[in-house]
Amino acid sequence: SDLVNNPNTASGKTDQGSLPVIQFEETEHDFGRIIEGETVSFSFNFKNTGKSDLILAEVTSSCGCTVPSYPKTPIRPGESGTVKVAFNSNGRRGYQSKSIVVASNTQPNTTVIRIKAQVVNPGSEK
Repeated sequence: SDLVNNPNTASGKTDQGSLPVIQFEETEHDFGRIIEGETVSFSFNFKNTGKSDLILAEVTSSCGCTVPSYPKTPIRPGESGTVKVAFNSNGRRGYQSKSIVVASNTQPNTTVIRIKAQVVNPGSEK
């Protein structure tokens, strides 16, 4: 966690120009209608558009049914990476919306990505 620091100071002056910047291709994905019990996944692609190495310190989800995986090595300026999110719909019904928080050494130091789905009974979809 020492790698994820907040460069803001009491004076309000920051050196934002040398920081990494995480830029996701998209920050929300809708799986649409899925059948209860299915496990679906989506890869959120991102690029470091900043001027120093991007480090993802932690990626957490709002629910145990949603499991993220992410690169543990630094992403160099100009390089890309992926946060893969798997959603297990077992025991879930109706509209589902899950948040995934990506903590990194950017400013601000968290980015929220989301998945959503409409989970239906196995017998109701043909």
